[in-house]
Amino acid sequence: MKITIGGPPGSGTTTSARLIERNLGFKHIYAGLIFRELAEEKGMTLKEFSKYAENNEKIDNLVDKKQKELSEKYEKCIVEGRMAAYFVNAGLKIWLTAPFTARARRIANREKKSLEESKREIKMREESERVRYKKFYKINIDDLSPYDLIINTDKWEPAGVYKIIKKAIEVKR
Repeated sequence: MKITIGGPPGSGTTTSARLIERNLGFKHIYAGLIFRELAEEKGMTLKEFSKYAENNEKIDNLVDKKQKELSEKYEKCIVEGRMAAYFVNAGLKIWLTAPFTARARRIANREKKSLEESKREIKMREESERVRYKKFYKINIDDLSPYDLIINTDKWEPAGVYKIIKKAIEVKR
């Protein structure tokens, strides 16, 4: 089974994908890692590269193409990324969410920065992605209709989110 998992920054997609990888043996394919590697190749910060990508359709296309290609190599994989549900033929498409302040707090703690700095960066990143996805794909990222399962991760600990996803995988098979 192929699964996609998406959500805004700080919603818990990486944590959940890693739990699925570790406990259920799914290969984890991560758009954020591909994007970060491309930024590093260009010698840019993530913020700089996001701005660069707003005017360069090839960047998102390359990330999506790499994810799709990698997903086709594995029978069991979880593809993590906000656009994965649109490009990967998956049996289960999951969207994780949480209130803005909760997500900002998670990122601030993880990256050891102030809550205000985290909020500013999230807003910039989300706006950059919203612009790119609309401009390059004609996709409204706020439309959650492609997803089979939507989970507010502020309501459960990571282990609880994992259990919900695990049950969804069992039911979907």
